[in-house]
Amino acid sequence: MFDGFDTGVVQRDGCDVFYRCKGQGPAVLLLHGFPQTHAMWANIAAKLAQDYTVVCADLRGYGASAKPKEVAQYSFREMGADQFHLMAKLGFESFHLMGHDRGGRTAHRMALDAPERIDSLTVMDIVPTHLLLDDLSKEVARVYYHWFFLAQPAPFPENLILSDPDGFFQNSLTGWGSSDLSHYEPEQLQAYRASWRNSDCVRAMCNDYRAAIDYDFVLDAEDLGRKLSIPSLVMWGSDGAMAKAYDMATVWSDLLSNFSIAMVRGGHFFPDTAPDETYQALKKFLLDVVSRQS
Repeated sequence: MFDGFDTGVVQRDGCDVFYRCKGQGPAVLLLHGFPQTHAMWANIAAKLAQDYTVVCADLRGYGASAKPKEVAQYSFREMGADQFHLMAKLGFESFHLMGHDRGGRTAHRMALDAPERIDSLTVMDIVPTHLLLDDLSKEVARVYYHWFFLAQPAPFPENLILSDPDGFFQNSLTGWGSSDLSHYEPEQLQAYRASWRNSDCVRAMCNDYRAAIDYDFVLDAEDLGRKLSIPSLVMWGSDGAMAKAYDMATVWSDLLSNFSIAMVRGGHFFPDTAPDETYQALKKFLLDVVSRQS
């Protein structure tokens, strides 16, 4: 997994950010989601690195990155600032940005905060954070119950999760679409388990969801009405909860003015369960964007 990739750590305000990097050409930053680590990109990153400089990073609170203690330190703005700092340290003032789940929400916030640094934006299997929380349907509330469970005051959710972390998080991997654990690469599952068995990581993931309600909702409300013109790709899993609850082909139309769409076979975790199909969609999008920008 990640053969030939360089590894490193950069620090921002005392917060370590772990990353892997390989390739040449335009820079592409890949951000993972909950409850995973950068390992989710292993198969896709190796192929993209044939044509691009690919960077895979652990979001703060996840994997090998730092896990600060305060809820405010987990806003998507703070997570995004880590990634901007990382890419600048690697010599990339602008780059293509792709994120799944929490990584997609971080990517959207980064594009809002510094659109001039984003060459293209890809968000995977998410609807806008403000929309999800402000117009919550009973169907979404039922399947995405973890948003509200994890956001409960500490240490209530942490204690319950740590009684059986594998049981809780593996239920997430198999519960949001048509997949079971056999559809995940063993090495990637091993990396996820190593992360979520860490009590500091569990606390951090809870703080991530607490911050979404306490901080990100307010930040996104301030940006309602803004429409990004960055070339963008909206992707989703055909069997996922978001596809069942929303019109994914149009749900981003109030926030993005220049976007295309791609539906991939599988549920929420389609980058894990259908990496080749995901890669082909990303490759096609990047080729189109780079050709238009050159």
